[in-house]
Amino acid sequence: MTAGEGAGGLGARDAARFPHGAVASPHALASEAGRRVLAGGGNAIDAAIATNLALAVVAPHHCGFGGDLFALVWDGGRLHAYNGSGRAPAAATPEAVRIAAGGAGTMPERGPLPVTVPGAVEAWFALLAAFGTRPFGELASAALAHARGGFALTPGGAAAIADSAAEFREGEPAFAEWRRTYAGARAGETLRQPGLARTLEALAGGGPDALYRGPIAAAIAEAVGAAGGLLAAGDLAAHAGEWVAPMSVPFGDLEVVELPPNTQGVTALEALAIVGDPALLPPEGPERQHLLIEAAKLALADRRHVTDPAHMRVDPATLASPAWAAARRALIDPARAGRPESGRPATGGTAYLCAADADGMLVSLIQSNYEGFGSGITVPGWGINLHNRGAFFSLDTADANVIAPGKRTMHTLIPAMALREGRPRLVFGTMGGDGQAQTHLQLLARIVADGLDPQRAIDAPRWVVSPQDVSVLAESRFAPEVLEGLRARGHDLAVGGPLEQDMGHAHAILVEQDGYAAATDPRAEGAALGI
Repeated sequence: MTAGEGAGGLGARDAARFPHGAVASPHALASEAGRRVLAGGGNAIDAAIATNLALAVVAPHHCGFGGDLFALVWDGGRLHAYNGSGRAPAAATPEAVRIAAGGAGTMPERGPLPVTVPGAVEAWFALLAAFGTRPFGELASAALAHARGGFALTPGGAAAIADSAAEFREGEPAFAEWRRTYAGARAGETLRQPGLARTLEALAGGGPDALYRGPIAAAIAEAVGAAGGLLAAGDLAAHAGEWVAPMSVPFGDLEVVELPPNTQGVTALEALAIVGDPALLPPEGPERQHLLIEAAKLALADRRHVTDPAHMRVDPATLASPAWAAARRALIDPARAGRPESGRPATGGTAYLCAADADGMLVSLIQSNYEGFGSGITVPGWGINLHNRGAFFSLDTADANVIAPGKRTMHTLIPAMALREGRPRLVFGTMGGDGQAQTHLQLLARIVADGLDPQRAIDAPRWVVSPQDVSVLAESRFAPEVLEGLRARGHDLAVGGPLEQDMGHAHAILVEQDGYAAATDPRAEGAALGI
């Protein structure tokens, strides 16, 4: 049973209920891989890793072995947070990048220079070592079958390939392997990725060292170096993720939990703190959406402070504090759209997933290539699409997020949970770059203030603010009086289609007395499955 069936009709629907466990992801084949693990006695971490591995094969435009990962795990009465993001190369200074880029004044978006160390593989093994009950090779079985034998490419996957083919131009050596693997693939055709099958087998036999210190590391360094990049084998060998202390703010009777910087989790928390008590939110209408949009604008403006925590110039706790929120809230004019300081936009090619099991373990996990297929560099022989996460670094030394050797860039990836009386109530998240924190805000407003079922909250129309010019894109399913009311308040508003990809793909699991309610986004090609 899936919660995604009939999504195109947008009729009222509730989340799918499962008594013993659930998994939700943006691709049905990946959700099925996780469901099978749960049905076979695996726990929520096992299911999440199996789902992620399958996503890395069937949705390589969203995530994969060459990207980063963040996760929240509830286990045995305690919440754990893992930062699986990689660092800039040791040779990556602003001047070195400028020289390598032929005098460019900004970070290149594609190609070898924005490639930072991919942290996902190390994170998978760290999570399994801490909480897993099944070996990596067993959890990789579905992914391996899809990589070696192929799978039917979805319309969304085919569209992503077509979009990336325009970026990864024919005739450029750096993109040649990507084009050999993907260019021209159409919806419904069988896509095989033998290089990824080889990578999965190497990881099952050699663990993370196969990628960070073994033959895959050498191949990655060679591919990046041949294209003119700075990432070296030593950068990969030095990589280690870390367990971190999560951050939280109250929102009604919930405590909303996000990861700290270098993620934009603090941006979501600041927006919630600016809104304040959800019981005081106006009813659904232009007044409410105006308030939420203004809170999102202010929080996005403050994202300029967010970077590697070792380099932050403002204490992250300050950004999520009641005093900071009150000062920002005072800037909101209920009758007029504001124009706070603009910020840098961040797009995304990301996959969010969540899982729950019969023992109450809950996993909120997000994994990404950054933009689409990432850098466009696919490692020959191994099929790994290297991310371009370093594209968000700045070359301006006055910028908090200026590139530096071994530095982690500001990350859009933010898995989330919400606790009630110290116990998990909701596991949720979304892909969508700049829209991630904004979607967190909108979903929680509907679930907490309105008491909506999580599926109805995810299905509801959404908007997204551009941090660059504070323009607003809204889905056409908002009531006309809402759209008219926002325009009357001076918002630079564009109305898109009924289901816009710019709104991201959100998924959620609600903890209930007799099991779980799982929801998946109609904007994705996913499924919420369970046992």
